[in-house]
Amino acid sequence: MTNFRTFTELVLERSEARKDADAFVFLPDDARGSVPQHLTSTALDQEARRIASWLQDRNAAKRQVLLLYPAGLDFIKAFTACMYAGAVAVPGPLPAEQGQHFARISGILRDAEACAVLTDSANAPAISAWLAAEGFTDVACLATDDPAQGDAGAWHAPSLTPESLAFLQYTSGSTSDPKGVVVSHGNLLANEAAIQRSIGTSSESVCGGWLPFYHDMGLIGHILHPLYLGAQGVLMAPFTFLKRPYRWLKMISDYGMTTGGGPNFAYDLCVRRVTDAQLETLDLSTWTTACNGAEPVRAETIRAFTERFAPVGFRPEAMFPCYGMAETTLLVTGIPRGAAARVLDVDAEALERGELADPRGDFSTRSLVSSGIARDFEIRVVDPETLVEKPAGHVGEIWLKGDSVASGYWKRPATNKEIFEAVISGGTGEQDTGWLRTGDLGALQDGELYVTGRLKELVILAGRNLYPQDVERAVQSTDKALGAGAGAVFAVESDREHLVAIQEVRPAAVATDLHTVASGIQSFISKEFSVPAGNVLLVRPGTIRKTTSGKIQRTLMRKLFLEGGITPLYEVLEPAVRELIVSAEAEADDAATDADADAANSLVPVV
Repeated sequence: MTNFRTFTELVLERSEARKDADAFVFLPDDARGSVPQHLTSTALDQEARRIASWLQDRNAAKRQVLLLYPAGLDFIKAFTACMYAGAVAVPGPLPAEQGQHFARISGILRDAEACAVLTDSANAPAISAWLAAEGFTDVACLATDDPAQGDAGAWHAPSLTPESLAFLQYTSGSTSDPKGVVVSHGNLLANEAAIQRSIGTSSESVCGGWLPFYHDMGLIGHILHPLYLGAQGVLMAPFTFLKRPYRWLKMISDYGMTTGGGPNFAYDLCVRRVTDAQLETLDLSTWTTACNGAEPVRAETIRAFTERFAPVGFRPEAMFPCYGMAETTLLVTGIPRGAAARVLDVDAEALERGELADPRGDFSTRSLVSSGIARDFEIRVVDPETLVEKPAGHVGEIWLKGDSVASGYWKRPATNKEIFEAVISGGTGEQDTGWLRTGDLGALQDGELYVTGRLKELVILAGRNLYPQDVERAVQSTDKALGAGAGAVFAVESDREHLVAIQEVRPAAVATDLHTVASGIQSFISKEFSVPAGNVLLVRPGTIRKTTSGKIQRTLMRKLFLEGGITPLYEVLEPAVRELIVSAEAEADDAATDADADAANSLVPVV
């Protein structure tokens, strides 16, 4: 733990100590290849002071400032400037980068009550036009790459405490009701210290990756952690990685990176798309911590990645399965340093009952990957309905306490009381109050945490508890033409529950026909899980919606399905389920008709 009271104090000291050493290197992706862009600690400090002076002139201290940037060094300068100004940074996705309009950002801007938007010269005109169109006439927009804006010499240190807000981390959610996690300077310092203790980083480490800068792992793990350490960060854009996963591993190899990672799907992508010729150019021996989190960690992915990249220096103990979330700033648990990932095979039927039990002979099993131990948190596993604590080896909702836990969501007092101030039933002492309800399901076994799924996504069918990711993996195992990590399983209800599986397929890779592929999926699900699988939709690649960190948005996929918003290449639907879609579409049409009528009536003059 540092002796600094705020992250601003820490960055000021680190900048003074490192001076002309690179704070960050960014590898852009353009037609000429990647020409590294360097940002020294002194340059970062001066730019942050300049931009902060502009914010201070506009009384932005203790007020929210929205950051909308493409991946690059300008975001880092702006985020640091907010800390220098004592303002509250609000990182958001640049709409043009996400292929969407400004709907989500409008919701964030309104909810956060931002007083200014920081961006770059290329995007400032469109953002200014959006602000004007939405009526945000009192929200200033600054292109921070204009050196004429602000004066580094006019900057003055802000008055901050550990309780002062550092930033709002908006979680993936609806455009109409975005939720911003309130992260204080104290929360941030506590979690950065927890990360350092967990993975053993130092000022000699080289950290970074490709995750979006507005994502908690990208921001806190890949940008703020090297700042915290006084180390170098090396970064690239998400698109660069997704287009060519080899570039990520080559960056690690070229810069001798020690620390970085991503969601499970990133490792799958590397296994599938890095060629033998590319493999020969890599040296991954410096990579000591390959963080694997943000979505369920798959045992088969760990095995495949480790085997594929062992010849170029990747060691089994480098894989670091971990667990965390925005509500805890970032990291909660991770496997012990120097230990290989632990995989626990359990009886599938017992897991459905909420118990971790040893496999039984020829009966079905499930492989769970340990998310490790908690060094800086208290963890309890609690029955989500009775709120009674569960014993070790039993599945329940994961509840947490610790200095990294945020105070709540921005302007959500009722939700905060339910989520951030939970009480374990039957407890009388102080230790049983003030728990964070994560919404995640898991179990503790031998002091290690095994995350099994999301509470709201659990499929209850024929009295059984099915984890959607287990069914999705089973689906994808039936044919090589089915994309790994590119399916969504959920339940819909008529007079009973029905299982629905939507799966991306590469038609050119199908050896038979789509009817045979769908039939194979139905047969395998019925055999593997002993439940009817009457509803299968095979869709084009890119149909399955995911968050910026690669998590399957099953709730959104269910909504789109019921609204008739999925266009399949091939489908098999039960009649009762088809009626649900027709009914939902009719309700939507009625609502639209009513809205049109209301709009028309509003134009009729009152006499």
